Amino acid sequence: MQLVGFGLSATILATVLRSYAPQFAMFVALLAGILLFTSVIQNISVVLDMLRGLSSSAHIDSGFFSTVLKIIGIAYIVEFAGQVARDAGEGALASKIELAGKISIVILAIPIVNDVVQSLMHLLPQ
Repeated sequence: MQLVGFGLSATILATVLRSYAPQFAMFVALLAGILLFTSVIQNISVVLDMLRGLSSSAHIDSGFFSTVLKIIGIAYIVEFAGQVARDAGEGALASKIELAGKISIVILAIPIVNDVVQSLMHLLPQ
């Protein structure tokens, strides 16, 4: 609730500033976004520890687990960067940021897709 209150306060401040000093409004929005993002990231270690435990107990390869975590991280960071670009009025740049993130995700996912296809090929009768 504190994070939501902080976010709403920053939104109101940025909205009021936008009509008087747009450059400061953008700065307030960017700073608030960074502070919200970092405060959430600090609490993610509990979730990561739980997921590592589940991965270990399910005997999932640590390479798969780390790749999935990287993909999730890329998705969140790209979403944040795209929204910052949109807030700055740079919709075209936001789209390019999101495209670069999607391509990065596909590149990271290729080894997993390859292993899944190989496993399926071994299961199918010849």
